Amino acid sequence: MLSSFSQQPEPSAPPPADAAPVGGEDALDALDALDALIAQTRLLRDGVEAVRRAERAQGARQRVRRAVWDLAVDQLDDFGERLDQLRSAAAPDGRARLGAHIGSAEWNLLTDGVTWSEEVFSIFGRDAADGPLTLDELPSRVPAADQPALTAAVTACLVDGRPMECEFRVIRPDGSLRTVQLSGEPVLDERGGTVAMWAMVRDVSEMRRSEAGMAAGDPGAGAGAGAGARAGTGVGEGEGEELRRLRRVARAERGIAIELADAALAPWLGSPEPQGAAAARGSLELAARYLPARAGTPMSGKWYDVLRLPGGGRLLSVGDLSGQGAAAAASAATTLGAIRGIALTGTAPGGLLEHLNRLLDNGMHPVLAGAVCCRYEPGGDGGVLSWAQAGHPAPLLCRRGAGRLLPRPSGPLLGAMTDPEYAQRAEPLEPGDVLVLYTHGLFPAIPRPGDGGPPSPTGEERLTGLGERLCAAASAEECLELIVSACGETGRDDDACVLVARITP
Repeated sequence: MLSSFSQQPEPSAPPPADAAPVGGEDALDALDALDALIAQTRLLRDGVEAVRRAERAQGARQRVRRAVWDLAVDQLDDFGERLDQLRSAAAPDGRARLGAHIGSAEWNLLTDGVTWSEEVFSIFGRDAADGPLTLDELPSRVPAADQPALTAAVTACLVDGRPMECEFRVIRPDGSLRTVQLSGEPVLDERGGTVAMWAMVRDVSEMRRSEAGMAAGDPGAGAGAGAGARAGTGVGEGEGEELRRLRRVARAERGIAIELADAALAPWLGSPEPQGAAAARGSLELAARYLPARAGTPMSGKWYDVLRLPGGGRLLSVGDLSGQGAAAAASAATTLGAIRGIALTGTAPGGLLEHLNRLLDNGMHPVLAGAVCCRYEPGGDGGVLSWAQAGHPAPLLCRRGAGRLLPRPSGPLLGAMTDPEYAQRAEPLEPGDVLVLYTHGLFPAIPRPGDGGPPSPTGEERLTGLGERLCAAASAEECLELIVSACGETGRDDDACVLVARITP
């Protein structure tokens, strides 16, 4: 059994897509918003292109950077083309539809309530009048071979409180199969207990068919085989364009994978520059590292980055995109390019995440992403840190022999909601302060004691416990080595990134 759900809520039918036509002033507002998004995308694309041209690297790392920046520009071009198509295809009454391949769902543990968006009903081929499926009912619509993966992912989310991502097939009422990707996260109460599970449900059937065709070396193989296929189904003009786009992205991703294999480097674009031997008091000293998982584990979409801003400030960011493999690394590079482009316009961290969420939410293949963005502005002996976060661990601040996690401003995962607000906080920094930004998985989980003893310390507690030693360290690089020594550099179950910023005393 996947959860404690025992009953369904009263079914409620969501309104059909065309039940509330948009017209008059609403139509003009919708088109104006779309025009503004198109303009922002073009501006962002120009910013990414400028940053790409400004990049100066050496040797193998130059090839990696060039490959990921090329992919970032290509994907922004593709996104712009699709926005143009949407704008031109808008009906006279202002309505337009992007399709029904992605939806959202929530299972509430307290009320046994289940909420599905209209798109999820469409993906499952289920009538809204029949109501959504509870987690207990969901396996009955999944082939037996796929049920263990689904059960393990949902259990890890509900019991261990970890974000989840799994892929499985769904048997629709008409007997056809669809391949579904479920990306979710637990909803926690103030005490850290899981009260619900939210998930993004994505139909990836066509993508998997196309990938299978490309892997077999047959450009047309994805046209009539795989999950959800129908005899005699051909590839129309829209599907053919989608296949060409997938091939172009796949070629770029394979190029990145080849470069990574040759260079033995991950595509983190913003490694801190080497520090001088005599840094001025109050200057920002930086050190960072990517900690790979054990051999044989695919790379993830985690990154760290440092960007020098006009006027002497810095943008520090770390984040984690859902997924694994070359595609996740390529998406991380694209996202990082977007962050840099938006930051160069002078946008504050909260607004930056709002723009980034809009880009991810409107992409053809949306992903969930956690991130923290910090803008450091020097002033006097210290400076001011303005920061915002999207479903990500808070930075650790070490001062005067102790460490504490900064209070988190509100902000959901990127890609989880449409047009959310990302709050922002300001924190004054003093000479000698040490700031640590990190991703999930930095400290591997310690097995729970089975004898009723005290609970094992969490990763955040173990990191906070290093506060006194980090304050006493003589450099950012020494701080980084202390953290890596404490969390382990090899044999990890999951990769991680850590970025240390120290205000020179």
